[in-house]
Amino acid sequence: MLEQLAGVILPVVVIAAIGYVWSKLKRPFDNGLITQLVSLIGSPCLVAHALTSLNVDPHQLGQMALATALVFAGMFVLGLAVLRYMGLPNHSYLPAVVFSNSGNMGLPLALFAFGDAGLALAVVYFAFSATLQFTAGVSIAAGTASLRHVLRMPVVYAVIGSLLVIVFRIPVPSFIANTLEILGGLTIPLMLLALGVSLASLTVRSLPRNLFLSLLRMIGGFAMSFLVGWALDLPPMARGVLLIQASMPVAVFNFLFAQYYHRRPDDVAAMVIISTLLSFGTLPFLIYYVLPGR
Repeated sequence: MLEQLAGVILPVVVIAAIGYVWSKLKRPFDNGLITQLVSLIGSPCLVAHALTSLNVDPHQLGQMALATALVFAGMFVLGLAVLRYMGLPNHSYLPAVVFSNSGNMGLPLALFAFGDAGLALAVVYFAFSATLQFTAGVSIAAGTASLRHVLRMPVVYAVIGSLLVIVFRIPVPSFIANTLEILGGLTIPLMLLALGVSLASLTVRSLPRNLFLSLLRMIGGFAMSFLVGWALDLPPMARGVLLIQASMPVAVFNFLFAQYYHRRPDDVAAMVIISTLLSFGTLPFLIYYVLPGR
């Protein structure tokens, strides 16, 4: 069991640590370029390859999509209620409470814990999260909504195209499948390296409040996904993937949006750091809980 845990957790920690050390050594790392590569090329290809090349039951994918939607709806309600009670602005803190690091950390953890089938389910969560984050998340931070953000997201078209392939059983030519696999393979390593580089440049402020909000993101996500998994009677693998994705720390993109729109970026940065450090302590228990055959 220890070997299984190490096999799931250590690759994530080691690759993120490489990014952290790389930044501390003042080596060049263009975060903007990496973000563009991951958002515009890597993630859409990863989503398309995972959904179209793996033998996953469409019904199971639909179940995962429904479960993901319910988890996000619950987190939005929980976040709004807590922030209103604390007298904190939604535009600064709500995205950080709602959106987890389902890409940088959730995807590799699901892959190492459940294999390619688990990755396909994790990609459903990630695609849903990325679409929401770059639409609702940006709109909340900016204070205005825009359909243009949705139409400019390649991952949306990757999801739509993949669903058409699955529903109509359209064969994917090998050269397209291989291209998607190679480009999608860029995504997880680049995400983890970018996570380490980002952590090296962020600082912690207002510890008590941001610690509480970080715990709300992680514990609230775990509780919400547990309730949704139980209510929908999800299969063990789908339930495990949902728990992993929903329990991840605050997504780094929340800091980027807060910084761009001047929405208390120091506090959001503190939440990213605190929740990520907390996750290194909680991951062994989470992975032990969801691993098959424990």
